[in-house]
Amino acid sequence: MASSAEPAHFSRIDMKRPGLRFRAAIFDLDGTLIDSMSVWKRVDRVFLAKRGITPPPDYFDAVGALGFLETALYTIERFSLDETADELMREWNEMVADEYAHNIKLKPGAGEYLVRLRDAGIKTALATSSTEELCASALSNNGIDHMFDAICTVSEVGRGKEFPDIFIYTSGRLGVGPEGCLVFEDNIKAAMSAKAAGMAVLGVYDETVGDRWDEMKRIADGWIMDFNDAPEP
Repeated sequence: MASSAEPAHFSRIDMKRPGLRFRAAIFDLDGTLIDSMSVWKRVDRVFLAKRGITPPPDYFDAVGALGFLETALYTIERFSLDETADELMREWNEMVADEYAHNIKLKPGAGEYLVRLRDAGIKTALATSSTEELCASALSNNGIDHMFDAICTVSEVGRGKEFPDIFIYTSGRLGVGPEGCLVFEDNIKAAMSAKAAGMAVLGVYDETVGDRWDEMKRIADGWIMDFNDAPEP
């Protein structure tokens, strides 16, 4: 919980939904549960630099809520690349596979918070834009592969997190209506989609959000700097 010396970071949840009692917690993976977004930015820069391209600032925002295939298709169209989407995805996977399997770690307090939720009988799920393979590697590497009732990817619904489909699908997999779900997200577009699905959203800080963090705080129902501040079930 937030310390008594500072304002409660999730006071907006309390104001909008007095006595909020969520029955399910839906987590994003990259940038929310695991500290991986800087890896992806580095991969994007290296990948494009090999093709003589400097990524424009808006590129990272544009792909932030997209699925893997959508990102590949967008990148091909944006930079007029000759490669296929499969070729791009294969190269990206090769560039990050070792990082996910060995080096990328959980955000502070994330593992302990998952344990508290499970002990309290709260259902937990992942709703991720990552691939099943990378997701499995990161969860196994951090010893939390057994901590979720459902693991859902945008490839299962056909559209990225700029649409609410993945959140609706995930709540269905959990058997909990949208009104009983609390979504943890670091991406602004995804946070907006989760709210459009009728769910409460807790913004999770990631350093890659930069000067858009204030925007996340306005959009979300509450926010945390890390999971040591997360609301108790």
